[in-house]
Amino acid sequence: MNRTLTLVTSNPHKAKEVAAFFGGSVEISHVALDIPELRSDDIQEIAREKARYAYDRIHRPLMVDDTAFFIDALNGFPGPYAAYVLSTIGNTGILRLMEGARDRNARFTTAIAFADETGIFVFSGTISGRIIPEPRGSGGFGYDPIFEVDGKTLAEIPLEEKSAISHRARALTSFRDWFMNRQDRCLVDTNR
Repeated sequence: MNRTLTLVTSNPHKAKEVAAFFGGSVEISHVALDIPELRSDDIQEIAREKARYAYDRIHRPLMVDDTAFFIDALNGFPGPYAAYVLSTIGNTGILRLMEGARDRNARFTTAIAFADETGIFVFSGTISGRIIPEPRGSGGFGYDPIFEVDGKTLAEIPLEEKSAISHRARALTSFRDWFMNRQDRCLVDTNR
């Protein structure tokens, strides 16, 4: 069975990463749609509402994601507001906030929400690492140059490798396993 899926995101880097993850097993089309973002501390709730909004507009099976970035020394900041913080203070601002911090532990969590006529389903993945004092690497996007896992920043890891280990990859793996094996119309999300 040929499976197709629409990825709704305004970030072309995410679209490229998701397409690389599926490697042709699922045909991915990309739709850039401005989605109002729910203000919540719950990343899964944010992803669910983004999927609901997108599905109500384009009426085809789709997937959205939302990512939170939790820094232990900053009491979990920026959390689900990672995109806003990146666009306002950037990696430079985060590194300033981290000056002198001994605890450099951090984690990314991605929630992926899939929506179709049967409901909305949410999958998540997390990767733990640490904030380094200076950016390294030329790949990736966002916080990748300051987030280190096993001695390398996500910006130093080739896309193929990142697509296998990242928070998004972990969420995508859970989603893919469900999506490729699901019996259509047998599962309904009662929260819809």
